[in-house]
Amino acid sequence: MAIRVLIVDDSATARAVLTEILGSDPMIEVVGTASDAYIARDKIVELHPDVICLDVEMPRMDGITFLKRLMHYMPLPVIMVSSLTQSGAKTTLAALEAGAIDFVPKPHSHIYDGKEEMREELIAKIKIASKVNVRQRILGDVAHANTTALSETTHKILAIGASTGGTEALKDVLMGLPRNAPGTVIVQHMPANFTGPFAERLNSLCSMEVREARNGDSIVPGVALIAPGDYHMVVRRSGARYYVEIGSGDKISGHRPSADVLLNSVAKIAGSNAIGVLLTGMGGDGARGLLAMRKAGARTIGQDEASCVVYGMPKVAYELGAVEKQLSLHKIANGILESL
Repeated sequence: MAIRVLIVDDSATARAVLTEILGSDPMIEVVGTASDAYIARDKIVELHPDVICLDVEMPRMDGITFLKRLMHYMPLPVIMVSSLTQSGAKTTLAALEAGAIDFVPKPHSHIYDGKEEMREELIAKIKIASKVNVRQRILGDVAHANTTALSETTHKILAIGASTGGTEALKDVLMGLPRNAPGTVIVQHMPANFTGPFAERLNSLCSMEVREARNGDSIVPGVALIAPGDYHMVVRRSGARYYVEIGSGDKISGHRPSADVLLNSVAKIAGSNAIGVLLTGMGGDGARGLLAMRKAGARTIGQDEASCVVYGMPKVAYELGAVEKQLSLHKIANGILESL
């Protein structure tokens, strides 16, 4: 049976392009479109879509308000379609916090010119979203890990990889860590202009300092560095000092930044002096890097299937033998501290 999709966007051009993109896949049926939240509300009741493709900025009622009401009254999987601007990034991050499954960035150029680059990502994320039980996510256990502050700082490195569903998963993990937690390096699959606002949001919520990484930043206790969108990040060492190096290069495992690139560098540079964590995400990026870390003597943790939005990356890692402990999301922060 085809996945029934409702497209909500105030631009007639965007609605036409998105309909064309999704209509090209035989497993997806666009059952309707809406130009604002009020029309969308009526069409949801009438058409019973499986997934909603939602614009970030809309007239009459903004996308975030609509999303929050939808999650309260009629939870459905939602994929946000977002611009690549700073304001678009902040609104998209708020949408993910409000319950959206994932987002697809609109291209820099005219949407007609960028539709081919959107096609594969949008179709894949619609298919993933259709399998997510949104009501179960909303009603699930949301208790945070009961962590205690470390009595002393540690110079171990904590390396984390995440993708689909990872923005909220990372928030959960980092909020569960104390102010003097190990120096942390993170790859979250995210385009340029999104990682800066994402880091700022986490920094406002967490005991640790969280920021977008800059080339040469030291890895020190109490600081979490997030790889900039569209750049790889690796760990280097100079004497007793660990630091990050930021660079371009080809996509690895289909991504830039790539969790495999980061975790492989941690395995090589830090060896047993590290902890690796792989969170929710589609695909297999990070699995081989986590395996390299475990072979080098690091402690490794994978998020379990029940708490993942998409049990992809952690599943591949588990099947490779890369995961020492498989834990539910809300136990991962404690699992990290117990591994020190």
